[in-house]
Amino acid sequence: MDWTYYRFRSLWILAAPADDVYDVLADAENYDRWWPQVREVTRIDDRSGIIRIRSLLPYDLVFTAREVRRDRAAGVLEIAMTGDVDGWARWTLTSEGSGTRARYDQEVHVTKPLLRRLAVPGRPAFRANHALMMRAGRRGLAAYLGANQQPV
Repeated sequence: MDWTYYRFRSLWILAAPADDVYDVLADAENYDRWWPQVREVTRIDDRSGIIRIRSLLPYDLVFTAREVRRDRAAGVLEIAMTGDVDGWARWTLTSEGSGTRARYDQEVHVTKPLLRRLAVPGRPAFRANHALMMRAGRRGLAAYLGANQQPV
């Protein structure tokens, strides 16, 4: 088993239309407005940027995110990631009633030396750290979308 390999999946049910959710998720430069663990986003060009994240554990992960797929009709946003983690992440959005089901899939290899050294004993803590980050992201996005909803 490769202890530096991680596969994650999160499902978020959001009380906002899929187009609104897509617009916010497609605007990666502003993730730090609603996702507390996204500490910094530095734009490189129209399709890539450097992202610094930090959840509960006392370490930052820094990686370059490069857009590989942006398909509004299919509800898909996908990036390639290189840096402290190498791999990919994908949002897949589907309408669910008047809201949206947002599925987040990610497959990465950890390359940050400290996390590689702690790969076996730290794995449960790293997975829990990711889960906490995703839970906070869902809450932050739901609040951000709610604050930006227009009355009907």
